[in-house]
Amino acid sequence: MNTKNAMAVLLTGLALLLPSTSWGREASVASPNGKLVVNINDNNGRPTYSLTLDGQLMLQPSALGFQADFGDFTQGLKITSTKASAIDRTYQMRQVKQSQFHYVATLLTIDFENAKKQKMSMEFSVSDNDVAFRYLIPRQRGDNPKSAVILSESTAFSLPDGTTTFLTPQSDPMIGWERTKPSYEEEYKADAPMAQRSHYGHGYTFPCLFRLPAATTQAESAGWVLISETGVSSQYCGSHLSDYTPGQGYAIAFPMEGENNGIGSTTPGIALPGETPWRTITVGSTLKPIVETTVQYDVVEPLYQASQPFEYGRYTWSWLIWQDNSINYDDQVRFIDLASKMGFELCLVDNWWDQNIGRERMAELSKYAQSKGVSLMLWYNSNGFENDAPQTPRQCMSTGMARDREMAWLKSIGVKGIKVDFFGGDKQETMKLYEDILYDANRYGIQCIFHGCTLPRGWEKMYPNYVSSEAVLASENVFFNEGAAKRQPFDLCMHPFCRNASASMDWGGIIMNKYLSKDNKSRHTRKTTDIFEMASGITMQAAIQCVAMQPNNLDELPQFEMDWLRAMPTTWDETQFIDGYPGRYVVMARRHGNDWYVVGLNALEQPLTLTLPLPMFQKGQVLNFYVDDAKTGEPKLTTLKVDKKGNAKVVIQPNGGIILQK
Repeated sequence: MNTKNAMAVLLTGLALLLPSTSWGREASVASPNGKLVVNINDNNGRPTYSLTLDGQLMLQPSALGFQADFGDFTQGLKITSTKASAIDRTYQMRQVKQSQFHYVATLLTIDFENAKKQKMSMEFSVSDNDVAFRYLIPRQRGDNPKSAVILSESTAFSLPDGTTTFLTPQSDPMIGWERTKPSYEEEYKADAPMAQRSHYGHGYTFPCLFRLPAATTQAESAGWVLISETGVSSQYCGSHLSDYTPGQGYAIAFPMEGENNGIGSTTPGIALPGETPWRTITVGSTLKPIVETTVQYDVVEPLYQASQPFEYGRYTWSWLIWQDNSINYDDQVRFIDLASKMGFELCLVDNWWDQNIGRERMAELSKYAQSKGVSLMLWYNSNGFENDAPQTPRQCMSTGMARDREMAWLKSIGVKGIKVDFFGGDKQETMKLYEDILYDANRYGIQCIFHGCTLPRGWEKMYPNYVSSEAVLASENVFFNEGAAKRQPFDLCMHPFCRNASASMDWGGIIMNKYLSKDNKSRHTRKTTDIFEMASGITMQAAIQCVAMQPNNLDELPQFEMDWLRAMPTTWDETQFIDGYPGRYVVMARRHGNDWYVVGLNALEQPLTLTLPLPMFQKGQVLNFYVDDAKTGEPKLTTLKVDKKGNAKVVIQPNGGIILQK
C-alpha cells in the first residue's frame, strides 16, 4: 500500500470513530490524494451522502437507499459498521480512450440495518476525480430471501443552486418512426437551468453533465460534474435521471412500462446475495477529468474471455448517402473497392441485404471482399417484438436458436462483425438481449456494434467483442434534414464532454461529400469543413470507425486528405484534454503508439484564436498543420512551429477544425 492510500484509509477510520451527531452517525472516505471526500450520514434513518473537492461542495447531501419487495431500505436505517481498504490495480484495453490503466482508489464498505434488522451494505470506490458506489444485498436471517425485486431507488444527486445542465431527454416509449423510441437520439441542450422540465417529462438519459456556479465573479465555473452508471448487465435494468425536484435534485429512475412494447418488468430482479450496478460521479475544477475519465472500466471486470484477438479499423458505408437503393451486389462491390483503395479494413452492408442480395450472393460478396483485403460487417434488426421497424433481416438475433444458426453462417462466410439496430428501452429484458447477442457472437469470433440503442455501461471491458453503440443523434440525421446538418458542429463539440466521455460512440461517419447526395451536387450541403470532418475522426472515439467516403471522393479530395484518411488510427494509447467548452469548441490530443494527434473543432459562428500548450511535442518542433484557409475556407496542409514555451497559436474557423501532428 502506498503512503497516500494508507493515509486515506487512516482518515476514513478516524472519521468513523467520531461520536454520532444529532443528525446521525457519519462515515467519510477520501481519495488517495485526499482532495475528493465523500461523507455519508445515516441522517436519523434516511441516509445521505455528499461530495467535496478541494473543500468545494460538488454534491449536496443527497438521498440513498432503495425499496425491495422484502424490505424498505430508505428509512429507519442506521450505520452499523464500516471497513476501508486500498485499491491499486492495473489492466489493459485496446478499444477505448487509452490502453494502459492504473486504478488507485480507496474503497469504503458501509453496513446498514433497517428498523426490522434487515441488512444491506454500500461500497464507495473513490479515486482522485471519480466516485463509484453501489448497493450490496445479502440474504437475510434464515438465509432468505434468495432473490429480490428492487421496486425503486431513492438514490439522488443534489447539485448546488445555480448549476446549469448539459442533458438529453428520455423520450416517451413506443413513439416516433415505427414506434422505435426511445432510441436515445434526442437533442442536447447546453447550459440549461436545472428547473427546466425535460422535453417528455421523463427525465434525462445518461451520461448527464453539470456546470457548478462560480464561487467568485472572476471564475467561469466552480467545477464540473458528470453522472452516469456502469456495470449494467442482464442482472439489472438500465437507469436514467429523473427530472429535477427542488430540495431533492435528480433521482435514479427505472424504465417506463411501455418500453419494449410493454414486455418485461420495469423493476429489476436479482439473485441474493447480489448487487446493483455502479453509479458513477466524475468531478473536476476543470473539464479535464471529465473528458479523460475511465471510471466506467475501472470498477468492472470482463464477464467472459475473448474467443480470439479482435482487430479494429475503419469501414465504408454506402447507406449513409446512397441509402436503401445501394443495398445491391454491384454497389456494395463499389464500396468494397473503395475500402480496398483506401486501405480500410471493413465495409458495412446495411439493411435489406438478405432480400436485395440474398444469402448465396452474400457469401460471394464476402469472398470478393476478402480477396481485396476487406472484411464485411452485416446489419441486423434486433426484433423480436420490440417495435415495428420493418427492415430485414428480422428475427435472427431475438432467440438463442436463431442466433446460433446465424452466427455459424456468418463465421462460415468470413463476416467479422454485425451492427444490430432498433432496441428501444432499458428494461432488464433488453439488457439480457444485448448480453445474449454479445455472448453468442463472441463464440463465433464476431464483434458487435449497436444502433437505435441505449448507452453502453462499461461494456467495452465487460464484453470483449463489444465495439461501440450509437445512442446519440447521429450522422444519418445530417443526411435526412438540413437542421441536423446545421446542428452537427454543436453536437460534435458536445459529445467529447458527455456521451463519448462515458463510452465508445458510433456516430456513423466522417462525411467527405460537400452535398448530402449521391451526385454530390444536389440536396443540402454539409455545413462543416473537410478539416472539421477529418478532426472529428479523432475527437469521436470508437475502435471501429466509419469513414463515410463515397466512390466519387477518390477523384475529388486533395491528395493530402486522402493520405491522412488512409493513415488515420482508431485505437489509442493515451488521451489528453487541452481546451474547450461543451457545444462550443473542443481541442484534445490522442496518442497512437509514438504518434500524437492534436485536433480541434469549432462550433462557434466566429473564428476562434487559441494558444495551445503542447507538452507532447518538443519545443521548436515543426508540425504538420491541417487547417481551413481563413479567406477561402478550403482545406490546406501547412506547417506550424511549437514555440520556446511549448505552445502554439492557432485559429480555428467557424464550423472548422485543425489537426497538428509531426
